[in-house]
Amino acid sequence: MTDATSLSRRTVLKLSAAAAASMTLPLGSLAEAQTSLKHGLSVFGELKYGPGFEAFDYVRKDAPKGGKFAFSAPSWVFNQNPQTFNTFNTFVLKGDAPPRMEQCFDALMVRALDEPDAIYGLVASGVEISADGNSYIFHLRPEARFHDGSKLTAEDVAFSFNLLKVSGHPQISQAIQEFTEAKALDEARVEVVFSGKQTRQLPLIVATLPIFSKRYYSAYDFTQSTLTPPLSSGPYKVGAHEVGRFVEFHRVADWWAKDLPVAVGQNNFDIIRIEFFRERQVTFEAFKKGLLTYQEEFSSKTWSTEYTFPAVTEGKVLKKEFPDNRPSGAQGWFFNTRLQKFADPRVRRALGLAFDFEWSNQNLFYGMYSRTQSFFQNSDMMATGLPDAAELALLEPYRDRLPGEVFGEPILAPASDGSGNDRKLLREASELLTEAGLMRKDGVLLGLDGKPFTIEFLDDSSAFDRVVQPYIANLKRLGVAATSRIVDPAQYQARTNDYDFEVTGRRYSLSATLSNSTRDMWGSKAAGTPGSYNLAGIKDPVVDALLEKALAARTRKEMVIAARALDRVLRAGHYWVPQWNKPYHSVAIWDVFGYPDEPPFYDFPVETTWWFDKDKAAKIGIAG
Repeated sequence: MTDATSLSRRTVLKLSAAAAASMTLPLGSLAEAQTSLKHGLSVFGELKYGPGFEAFDYVRKDAPKGGKFAFSAPSWVFNQNPQTFNTFNTFVLKGDAPPRMEQCFDALMVRALDEPDAIYGLVASGVEISADGNSYIFHLRPEARFHDGSKLTAEDVAFSFNLLKVSGHPQISQAIQEFTEAKALDEARVEVVFSGKQTRQLPLIVATLPIFSKRYYSAYDFTQSTLTPPLSSGPYKVGAHEVGRFVEFHRVADWWAKDLPVAVGQNNFDIIRIEFFRERQVTFEAFKKGLLTYQEEFSSKTWSTEYTFPAVTEGKVLKKEFPDNRPSGAQGWFFNTRLQKFADPRVRRALGLAFDFEWSNQNLFYGMYSRTQSFFQNSDMMATGLPDAAELALLEPYRDRLPGEVFGEPILAPASDGSGNDRKLLREASELLTEAGLMRKDGVLLGLDGKPFTIEFLDDSSAFDRVVQPYIANLKRLGVAATSRIVDPAQYQARTNDYDFEVTGRRYSLSATLSNSTRDMWGSKAAGTPGSYNLAGIKDPVVDALLEKALAARTRKEMVIAARALDRVLRAGHYWVPQWNKPYHSVAIWDVFGYPDEPPFYDFPVETTWWFDKDKAAKIGIAG
């Protein structure tokens, strides 16, 4: 979430999350089957970097190493929790892991963040692709090592991928179902086999999965929570930690891959320290004291009014805004449509009309935000205007199963009069509820079962209360008995994993090229898979069909057209109450960092591309 902020709801997707199922051509630079050894893969188009590149353009190649980066994590994946941790196993559903555990593990290939979807070799020096695109043979670098000095071999890679398919977190295991098997051909070559029904994205997803030590996990049960730091092979490893309070990731000075082109100029901090706090205000106070040196600010009130403490006025703390070019995706309150009370889209639409964004933006957010309208906000995949001929060609076969509004202008969240009590919108909401069969008696809205219609907003922090309470007040004007419930972070994680909630907030940030993660957010299979991102429980065969069209697209243009058609259908389903967005990162830092002139277009990799500047630190009296 990007305001007031319940941190555990700002989920950034970095891997995909549901089963794949579309015919595809092989990738290499994906126009046709490739048989020679390729140093990189991409879904569409040519690779930016040739075989002999020295480093990514968005890094400083000679960035100094050293110092500490201390923060509270603004993003996370899998079972990670930004407010507490009780396990170091982040690749299963069980437990709460600290964010950034994934940086301890190497992968065959890694992303270039200035390209929409390209990946280049890390553990793999290159890859051969069979003519039918169903077999990928990765050639491993002989110098690859785990942190205990043992060699990383094809056996480890095959073991890892096969293990993740069976026992990995659902956001991984469901994503790679059309991956058939991995097998070691010899010590330095591993073959990854697909079913023939994989999407164009799936080979890239598998190539970026973490690699485990087969020997290590023959002694430790991969499926269990554990506070024993795992053996890994990446640029960092778990260092000092105190359960639920902090964890440090220590840079591996002799990391085997530090001089590879995909690593040059990156992983510069000696220590990355994550602090855990239950409440946002406590986090802010820790930053003011210098216990944290980096703070991405998600509260407009704090950003606008509270950066007035001495370190700011003295120039020791700087406020910066960095562009966020990623699709801002879907941020909003999501209805759990698995519950009968939210089964009717007219009810969901009516409840959404009670949220007065214009009042909130003016009175709570200092005018910083724009209203989110689309599941693909801030991208060319967002539907606008009437559907064109290409979109209609995808939608027409399902006309009898779709509401008529799909074929007109896309659904927009209503603009209120900004009063906080827009009678016109509330009257429209009341009429929709009556149309859906609900009725008011003595000021109380009764559901179809004749009982009072109630809503519980589930959260894990009180910081969002100032936004929820005015919304609740408007819902009560409709006769809805709405309440907000705050639970501890571990309970929140468990309840959302099991879909044990009525309404909760979430932000989904998407990549520029759609991946299998879209199935995990909106696909029917994900709706019944514990731990998936499909909080709303969307289960619609038309949505499924359009997802497959987008994922099977052979060109970016085809993908965009399918995404726009999908956006129209999702928006017409009223599965959410859309919230807000802004196209930049609001960041406060103690002035001890250096960073590249321009961040990469498709991400904001602070921990990997910034560095500690000893001269700046000395000027403001902060030790490295």
